[in-house]
Amino acid sequence: MNGILRIAFKLLVNDRGKFTALLVGITFAVFLMVMMTSMFAGILSRSSSTVTNIGAKMWVLDPAVNNVSSSIPVPDYVKDAVRSIDGVRYAVPLYSGGAQVKLANGIYQAVTVIGLDDASLFGRPELIEGEIEDIYAENGFVVVQDAEISKLGNPRIGTKFEINDHRGVVVGIAKANISGLFGIPTLYTTFNRAISYLPSTRFTASYILVEPKSTSDIPHIKQAVSKLGYQALTDDEFVQKISNFYKYQTGLGINVMLMTAISFIVGLSISGQTFYTFILENLEKFGALKAIGAKGHELVSMILFQAGFTAFLGYGLGVGLASLIIMSAKLRMPDYAAQITNLNLGIAFVMVLIIAGISSYIGIRRVIRIEPFDIFRG
Repeated sequence: MNGILRIAFKLLVNDRGKFTALLVGITFAVFLMVMMTSMFAGILSRSSSTVTNIGAKMWVLDPAVNNVSSSIPVPDYVKDAVRSIDGVRYAVPLYSGGAQVKLANGIYQAVTVIGLDDASLFGRPELIEGEIEDIYAENGFVVVQDAEISKLGNPRIGTKFEINDHRGVVVGIAKANISGLFGIPTLYTTFNRAISYLPSTRFTASYILVEPKSTSDIPHIKQAVSKLGYQALTDDEFVQKISNFYKYQTGLGINVMLMTAISFIVGLSISGQTFYTFILENLEKFGALKAIGAKGHELVSMILFQAGFTAFLGYGLGVGLASLIIMSAKLRMPDYAAQITNLNLGIAFVMVLIIAGISSYIGIRRVIRIEPFDIFRG
């Protein structure tokens, strides 16, 4: 069998034109599939950045809410009722809303304002500069240092700005685990300052953040909150709800799926046609091997080896090229959202296996039916 596979390898690589065409087709298909799915994974990750960065175990929200940016205010009585539920260690309000900031140079910039509970500052970010206690100072705000901070003029501690005709002062620079999706800088302040500086409805809390006493209390808390007409979700469930919104209720999911399918079809058509042409051109050699005693399963092994070797090599080249492009893009554009995950790699790998399987099947059907008599007669 080793000798047969060695012959198969030499037949494959000696025809450099066909071998290169096979590699290019599969590599290009894998590259497109990984790029598209990685972009989608990055968008989904950033769409729930607020949930990840806040770090609350449970979120109480209106059932109509499908993503963080479209919050529906929660009445104060819900906060009080949640605090009285057995199994709740504590529950605090969170404000999340948009605003326009006027910078020192007169330019206006849209920002996301997160208002933390005044008593506990639950969900506060990790500071790089400054002290978190300074957020209680007059007009105090904390700026998140991410890819969007340059839109605020790269502020430092003491930088002043205006927000809704109110004076604001940067008292701290924080880091975030994940940057936001829409390229908007983030400011943290206290809950009461946020609702007093920014226009709000009769109800002011965007969400209620809940810390359960134990994991076993979560089902009871969900049931009690649902009786109030609201929804209690764990952080993972909220992230999944946001992901489902972008997957199924926007055009993003279907567009990525179509582009991935097109990439698969391109790779399949190029590799299938090229591999079939390769088999036809080497039909005499396969016939000669059959004439000198090669078994049918040995010829099948040769074709499977050739298709598999090309597919796996193309897969590695495609993943490597996509990784290089994404890494280079992130170095030049810090807000580039794409990220490669195990799921992305798994999807591309399965599709490459399908491409290799169909290409092999096309070649196997042609080789199995060959008769040595026809080869030598020709």
